Amino acid sequence: MSFFQGKNIFKKFLKSSRINWSIFEFESSLQLNEFVDQLLEPINRTQSSYLIKLGLHEALVNAVKHGNKLDPTKNIRVRRIITPNWCVWQIQDQGNGLEIKKRNYKLPKKVNSINGRGLYIINECFDDIRWSNKGNRLQLALKR
Repeated sequence: MSFFQGKNIFKKFLKSSRINWSIFEFESSLQLNEFVDQLLEPINRTQSSYLIKLGLHEALVNAVKHGNKLDPTKNIRVRRIITPNWCVWQIQDQGNGLEIKKRNYKLPKKVNSINGRGLYIINECFDDIRWSNKGNRLQLALKR
């Protein structure tokens, strides 16, 4: 079984020389705006860039809050892969991972619920979402 659940979209791109890989690491903090802007730097700014920024921000907040439990000694690692057809971000925290049964992309049943919208927002912002088996690495992909 591959590291990410589902079909691996990278097999044909690994042979191409037009792939741009970048790896970022930052302390577990909720001060994310500048970091998200850095992750979006090579992307053409369009109306959909707001949604991409929102989705990336939400995924990073989840990694910091739920994965690393707001522990400032832990890090978040992000790998950005830009190909001619895809923009991909792999976000990994140092937590125990999210169980498969908790990977729910629906809105909470209670409208006034404080939590529970993050995965729904992420799902609405990206074309493809995959989890590592452990559940502490999230891969978000967007068709170019």
